Amino acid sequence: MPVSPAYRPDPRLQKLGADFADPVVAADFPQTILRFRNDRAAATVGLDGLTDAEWIAHFGRFQPLPDNLPVPLAQRYHGHQFRTYNPDLGDGRGFTFAQQREAGSDRLLDFGTKGSGKTPWSRTADGRLTLKGGMREVLATAMLEALGVPTSRSFSLIETGEDLDRSDEPSPTRSAVLVRLSHSHIRFGTFQRQAFLERPDNVAKLVDYVIETYYPELASAPDSAAALLRAVTARSARLAARWMAAGFVHGVLNTDNMNITGESFDYGPYRFLPRNDPN
Repeated sequence: MPVSPAYRPDPRLQKLGADFADPVVAADFPQTILRFRNDRAAATVGLDGLTDAEWIAHFGRFQPLPDNLPVPLAQRYHGHQFRTYNPDLGDGRGFTFAQQREAGSDRLLDFGTKGSGKTPWSRTADGRLTLKGGMREVLATAMLEALGVPTSRSFSLIETGEDLDRSDEPSPTRSAVLVRLSHSHIRFGTFQRQAFLERPDNVAKLVDYVIETYYPELASAPDSAAALLRAVTARSARLAARWMAAGFVHGVLNTDNMNITGESFDYGPYRFLPRNDPN
């Protein structure tokens, strides 16, 4: 693989340990047809020089990137879903594939997947993504990025050659695997899970990890947990305000879909309002 000076791997997630994520194996897809590659985003992480074949090997077959996470990690979390607490959650059709630094900003970025196969948290689902659903995420992230809303970026979309049955659209429908770039996949629900399990040691461990990784300016705060809560609240409020200014309606605003860095990610059902109507 051609390595650019902008390629700076910094795998950190495994530092949290087995209580937070599980090693998994990507699905072995019957086909890998490249449908979208974001070369503008790839240039910020030193991967724009990949050939299409190399791109597919890493983002369709999930061969590890050099000096990065040795195996994909499916994260564990809980969530409030439509006012009901759900303790049976986690990355059910995705995983964190790699982490590295962004050129210019030096932000840590996750390569997160959607539709990459079953995990211990898939429950009764098939771990897959429809090509239509992947394209909707590509369109949503491009629109929000253009409007200045903090968002993940769709990095890659590869059609995978399976027929999927879905209750909410004509079936069978085509399958795909998506890779997104996001500043973080640590969710509100990541904290909720450890609180639910009555693991204050792991809550403290998670607070320390998040401050070290995403909020280093809070390291000297006298009450780091309270300072982190204030910072995440402020970022989330700014995100919601920008959604409203953009006319964006989030279809699944649950705590497993809100992250601690204040970015939109994981676009399922969503809409853009054609006009502003406060009522």
